[in-house]
Amino acid sequence: MNDSPGAPARPQQEFSATAMAKSPISEGAARFDPVVAAAAVFFILAVGFAAAPAINAGPATLAGLLLLIGLAGVACLGLFALRGVAEAPGEAEPAADRLLEALPEPAALAAADGRIHAVNAAWRKLMGAAPRLPKHGASATSLFAALAAARRGETARASLRNSTGEHAAVISPVGARRFLVRLAGERTDQLALPTGALEVLNAFNAATPPPPKMLDAFAAASPFGAALLDGDDPFTATIIEANPALSAVAGGGGHGAVFGDLIEPSSRADAAQRLTAGGGRTASALEVRLAQDPTRIAHLYLSKTDGRWVAYLVDVSDQKQIELQLAQSQKMQAIGQLAGGVAHDFNNLLTAIFMQLDVLASRHPLGDPSYEGLNEIRQTSARAADLVRKLLAFSRKQTVQRETLDLGELISEFEVLLRRVLYEDVKLETEYGRELPQVRADRGQLETAVMNLAVNARDAVRAHGGGTVRIRTARVTEAEAAALGYAGAVGPQALIEVSDDGPGIPPEVIDKIFDPFFTTKPVGEGTGLGLATVYGIVKQSDGWIHVHSKPGEGAAFRIFLPVHIPTASELAAAAEPVKLTRPAARDLSGAGRILFVEDEDAVRGVAAKLLRARGYEVIEAASGEEALELAEEHAGTIDLMISDVVMPGMQGPDLLKQARQYLGEAPVMFISGYAEAEFSNLLEGERNISFLPKPIDIKTLAERVKLELQKAA
Repeated sequence: MNDSPGAPARPQQEFSATAMAKSPISEGAARFDPVVAAAAVFFILAVGFAAAPAINAGPATLAGLLLLIGLAGVACLGLFALRGVAEAPGEAEPAADRLLEALPEPAALAAADGRIHAVNAAWRKLMGAAPRLPKHGASATSLFAALAAARRGETARASLRNSTGEHAAVISPVGARRFLVRLAGERTDQLALPTGALEVLNAFNAATPPPPKMLDAFAAASPFGAALLDGDDPFTATIIEANPALSAVAGGGGHGAVFGDLIEPSSRADAAQRLTAGGGRTASALEVRLAQDPTRIAHLYLSKTDGRWVAYLVDVSDQKQIELQLAQSQKMQAIGQLAGGVAHDFNNLLTAIFMQLDVLASRHPLGDPSYEGLNEIRQTSARAADLVRKLLAFSRKQTVQRETLDLGELISEFEVLLRRVLYEDVKLETEYGRELPQVRADRGQLETAVMNLAVNARDAVRAHGGGTVRIRTARVTEAEAAALGYAGAVGPQALIEVSDDGPGIPPEVIDKIFDPFFTTKPVGEGTGLGLATVYGIVKQSDGWIHVHSKPGEGAAFRIFLPVHIPTASELAAAAEPVKLTRPAARDLSGAGRILFVEDEDAVRGVAAKLLRARGYEVIEAASGEEALELAEEHAGTIDLMISDVVMPGMQGPDLLKQARQYLGEAPVMFISGYAEAEFSNLLEGERNISFLPKPIDIKTLAERVKLELQKAA
């Protein structure tokens, strides 16, 4: 029976921690009462005597019945007595009693779940005999927060409410999973324990259970490593118990081993420093490398429970690898955008140079003293244009002229040129598979990719006294492609493999070989754009490139391209005989009004001047907005519009959409340093559109202008 708040306090032993922990039924149950037991016996005997006449039994039978009733009464008495023993709180823990009685204010010992182990007399007088702290309302909210702080070793305030009102409480940790709750009022000087209570605190802690000696069921069955450690420093502590997953993650960690030995030394020192800087706690996981394999990365979580460390070790190597690949991909994309932008601007400069060379060449023909100098400038400019093409190929913005290519014929024809590039001490071997497929790719780009790979293989073997470069072509199935390094292959693939028997690629640089301007060659011998260009060409051709290399076993670069299945029209066109016609002499002069839109003054001025020299009327515009005004002013009289694609303000495709009403059916030719695919989706639904990639010379421009005007006539 629970006492009311105003009732006299019962002896303290009724709420000892030992008794309440051992009770097999609910806390606070009534103990054995002799008065109640006597009343029960009297009731049983009365029932027996009342029933005897009714059953008309003889003396012997009646005696036997009374005997049975007496035995039942004794049994009931025994049950009541046993229940009283089971429910009786028993003797209080002396240390707990002394701790509570040393406090003048109402105080109680409670578990982490709010269950009360013991109280003092002042608590019973004010709060009653409830077996738990309040679990509902605002009191429960503040109590939960205070208990959470106490579990971290802190002292916190809470608000407790009962029938007598709301009481301010102070909660302090005093033992393993035990907390002291005092109704200390609002006085802040009562947050600390008084001197008398401190004297018995050590005795109380000595009576509390020792720290845990085994992992809980959750940690023991976890798929990540878990260990219970004994020691103040988790990195020098010994392992008391470890779950099976710890050995799988760290390659060891049995009973008695030092936990820190599972972690790579430098990584362990860094983690220990971070733990110390955090005051023995970490806001996030500690990233460490494992001692058995420093390439493996794990997240270490540490927590201190009841005086011992619990460590959780989660292998995140695969996750980190994906993060590195994502970072690498983002870096390549950013560099590609930069390279494409530089190449676009450089193409404008080269276009102006080529056109000025055309003007100067007409004034200084062959035999003129200046002719050789102009020719050197043209050759240097051509080399610069080739560098721009490599940058655009890497950024996948190079102009692509795809055609259907027979893989075997392509490599066979290209083999003659490759043998000239390789030196005498390098042997070239080729292997052609059966039923080689066709592919859709730019011939020049694909030849450039194979050439760069062959030259790299040549340099690798020559650095070690010569060797062999092999080129293999084959048709592979989806499963074979996956086995060779192309896990995402869909359908059959065309394979071009360039391999060598050189020293191989060091593992520490294999992830960087496709980075632009990264090279292992000496200064002056490599630009670092060869493999970056190959990477861009393959990606722009909807293919995949994989490198396989082991130190001392050479390297193999494998290009996978989707197999092209010819359509019926392509098969019919291939069956028609080829008619050889002699090209007619080209007349680059013409007539018509051209709206020329280009934001680069050097390109626009020279191109307009040279077109006028060939008979055309040219209207110049330095921006899309200016071109729109001129198109409206000359509506219906413009025969051709030539426009750059990328311009400040209004872009070329946007200009076309707004100016089409003034141009009518006049053709439009875009010129750009970017690939046509970069903006072709912006021209969906448009008609009479053509594209001319930069850099361009006046001869090429004049030919295309005349062709477009003839088609429109």
